[in-house]
Amino acid sequence: MNHAPLAEKIRPTTLGDFIGQEHLIEKNSFIKNAIENDQLPSIILWGPPGTGKTTLANIIANQTKSNFHKLSAVHSGKKDLKLIIDQARQDQNLGQKTILFIDEIHRWNKAQQDALLPFVENGTITLIGATTENPSFTLNSALVSRSRVIVLNKLSKDNLVTIINRALKKANTNIEIDNETIDFLANFSNGDARMALNTLETCLNQHEAITIDLIKQILQKTHLQYDRNGDEHYNIISALHKSLRGGDPHAAVYWLARMIEAGEDPLYIARRLIRFASEDIGLVDNFALILANTTYEVCHKIGLPECNVNLTHCVLYLAKAKKSILCYQTYQQAQKDVNQHGNLPVPLHLRNAPTKLMKDLNYGKDYKYTPLEDSSNQTYFPDKLKDRKYF
Repeated sequence: MNHAPLAEKIRPTTLGDFIGQEHLIEKNSFIKNAIENDQLPSIILWGPPGTGKTTLANIIANQTKSNFHKLSAVHSGKKDLKLIIDQARQDQNLGQKTILFIDEIHRWNKAQQDALLPFVENGTITLIGATTENPSFTLNSALVSRSRVIVLNKLSKDNLVTIINRALKKANTNIEIDNETIDFLANFSNGDARMALNTLETCLNQHEAITIDLIKQILQKTHLQYDRNGDEHYNIISALHKSLRGGDPHAAVYWLARMIEAGEDPLYIARRLIRFASEDIGLVDNFALILANTTYEVCHKIGLPECNVNLTHCVLYLAKAKKSILCYQTYQQAQKDVNQHGNLPVPLHLRNAPTKLMKDLNYGKDYKYTPLEDSSNQTYFPDKLKDRKYF
């Protein structure tokens, strides 16, 4: 333990020492009662890194009378699961319960998750799964439905200040650090206790006064929480889209900067802006689509960091433009008819007739050529949808 990371050395072992997630561990809360009464159902702990998922699992391990097993989904698979299940069955025959904690459970593939499912369902094991990814997208729906999803939030600045001060006390060091620097480290850690503690430990190893400049030197750049394939990716692009729709250019540029500074592909952003130009602006400002498409081409030509100003140009224009969802709604109406009515036949008068056989079958018969004939009574829909209006 003397060589363990600082984050591990100060990890709480009881709920009384647990910092943050007050909504989960307040008096008479579900999770608090379940842990204290040793009546925990299968749960999925979902939250950002460093918010206490593993710590909660360890607290449960310390307080439960059940046999407790841990697996990391990164380094384990079906063989490891089988060994635990075999042991759990033997223990079940002796009247003992088994809890299995799987860290980063989203890293198990569908087959591995399927192998787990029947033993959760029949009560051979109680599952605690920890994940940073949205369970709706990364875990089998059957597994989610048999578990209770517990959401952990990013830790507050005050939570992190408390954790940092506790770590300093545990380190028992004479190295100087003032409250302003502690506050900076807490803000800099983006709600992630592990990041705060790992940064603090690196600073302590320098054997010099801990300053804001030292913290900046160690981390080089703010660690923005953003996974281009993860949940935060979709949260932020949704925030950008809704800020544009709501006509707030300031918020829109903020979310744009969050993505760019975290390393998002500028072409992904540009593609979404093209979609927005037609979905939310459409016919009230046709130039929006032209500008969005041009922005995509510019991003492709010059890349980052230069294209950030081009994306900003487009985002500001789209945010300030008038809005109309006419194109979006119109397509939805047509799509509904296509799905409901299937492959309705094209009326004969609308079909081309390049061969004699097709002419003999009345393809193109009675078609009125609009530039030269009065076609005001001509229909263009399948007969079943005659006179349909979508907008």
